[in-house]
Amino acid sequence: MDAGALTRPSLVRRLVLFALAWSLAALAITAVVLVFLFERAAVSRIDQTLTDLYLNLVANSTVQDDGEVFAPLFTDERALRVYSGRYWEIAEFGPDGKIRPIGNQKSHSLFDTNLAVPADLAQRLKAKPGAPVRYETVGPQNEPLRARAQQNTLPGRKAPVIFLAAEDRSPINRDVRGFVAATATAFILLGAGLVGAIVFQVRLGLRPLFALQEEVAGVRRGKLQRLEGHYPSELQPLAQELNALVAHNQQTVERQRTHVGNLAHALKTPISVMLTEASQRPGPLAEVVSRQAEAMRQQVDHHLRRARAAARAQGGQGERTSVAEVLDELSRTLERIFRDKGVTIDWDAPDELWFLGERQDLMEIAGNAIENACKWGKSKVRVRAEAVSPERLTLTVEDDGPGLPESRRDEVLRRGARLDESAPGSGLGLSIIDELSRAYGGALRLEDSALGGLRVEADLPRADA
Repeated sequence: MDAGALTRPSLVRRLVLFALAWSLAALAITAVVLVFLFERAAVSRIDQTLTDLYLNLVANSTVQDDGEVFAPLFTDERALRVYSGRYWEIAEFGPDGKIRPIGNQKSHSLFDTNLAVPADLAQRLKAKPGAPVRYETVGPQNEPLRARAQQNTLPGRKAPVIFLAAEDRSPINRDVRGFVAATATAFILLGAGLVGAIVFQVRLGLRPLFALQEEVAGVRRGKLQRLEGHYPSELQPLAQELNALVAHNQQTVERQRTHVGNLAHALKTPISVMLTEASQRPGPLAEVVSRQAEAMRQQVDHHLRRARAAARAQGGQGERTSVAEVLDELSRTLERIFRDKGVTIDWDAPDELWFLGERQDLMEIAGNAIENACKWGKSKVRVRAEAVSPERLTLTVEDDGPGLPESRRDEVLRRGARLDESAPGSGLGLSIIDELSRAYGGALRLEDSALGGLRVEADLPRADA
């Protein structure tokens, strides 16, 4: 995996993260609002109960002849049961301005305690006479209470009376916690479903883009000549431009091939004339002309071959060649050529292995390597071709000859270099392999062979089967 793949901007990741961000934020806000509304509705029900209790207190409370306030007897079972969670009490403002109970005018549920009131309650009641004041407090058993206080007057009493009513809100708190848990579970499941749906939607929406990528890769690897898919209106112009670019590159390569061919014919004819004339007029000058003209022809062939290979490799025409077919043909031919030497060529290549390039180039690469091994080997040559990645393959040729010292391997790759002048050939074989491998983005490696001789390994582009 590319080391920068995780940090490189991704369209899929960007769309998914953006959709997830606003979706999860909307879910979180919705959950908070729902919990708030649920709690508010529950508290409103308590407030209504406290309002009813207050109205009963006001309607049924009386002032006796001695000025004392007398509270009614309630039939509410909860108000009669000790520490039941529903309480009421009648109070007044004391000389110090603070709130104090009036005698024993309170619900039986309070038993021997009084309702706790906040320190600022008296101030809040005085600020809004006759208006209800709601607050939170603690009950006799430290349970949370929702309370309501309201200042009012009774006939026969000048001083205002304060009616206090409270109810345990623990059941509400439990209901709210249960609602929060249920809501969280539901929203987590909904969020997980949204994540899957968003990823699926993005992948489905970008599927044409992935298909376009696969087709472009198919063109590059030799499986397709042009983009043939039908794409949405947003991508169709891009596909058309890519097809136009491929066609332009093919035209450029064809023009380069034409120029290379014209140059080859333009140079080879004068060189052939020079060689012919020199052979018909023996002498020291003719020998010099013959040697130089032959060197010129070799160099012209070499550079023209390299130019053609580079043009084909860069042209992106998508041509491919079966490696097994080429090795089979070369092995049969070279075994016949070196029959007197008794050379046996053992080759192996998968049938589904394809070279991303023209047959002629693979013939030159493999042919030169195998011919060199047959020339220097004793009797055995081993050829292996295998895929090393989805995009590359290696061609390995080994022989059982004398090998090549490591110190001289760079020398043999130079154009025309010959380590043994007595051996036939121009000395361009390994140099041609090296140049063609480089033209196809690969390299040539020379190593010691397990057979005892030289191991030649060429890195070449691979086409899909």
